[in-house]
Amino acid sequence: MSIIATTVVLLIAALHVYILALEMFLWTGPRARAAFGTTAEFASESKALAANQGLYNGFLAAGLVWGAVASDPVGFQAKVFFLVCVAVAGAYGAATASRRILFVQTVPALLGLALVLAAH
Repeated sequence: MSIIATTVVLLIAALHVYILALEMFLWTGPRARAAFGTTAEFASESKALAANQGLYNGFLAAGLVWGAVASDPVGFQAKVFFLVCVAVAGAYGAATASRRILFVQTVPALLGLALVLAAH
């Protein structure tokens, strides 16, 4: 169970690295505009805001990787903390921006959290 839990945590971290790339470096390009449903004009106007948001996704990814590689009890605590952060951020995003975020962020984070808790 521990290997599965760690794998899921690392997959969620990889997802957030991808989101970081979309928001920080690819925001005005067609891939990010399609992913976030934005126009070229909006993407251009909100580029700095998106980059800031991408940075936060990078912090989530870094925390998840830290939790995956750190020894317990710190590793366990970091995984729980950052998975809860992802779940809360996803729930907020689903409530305020797009319901799709619930399935992209919150559901995987809660699944990862359940696996981490079960493996502990």
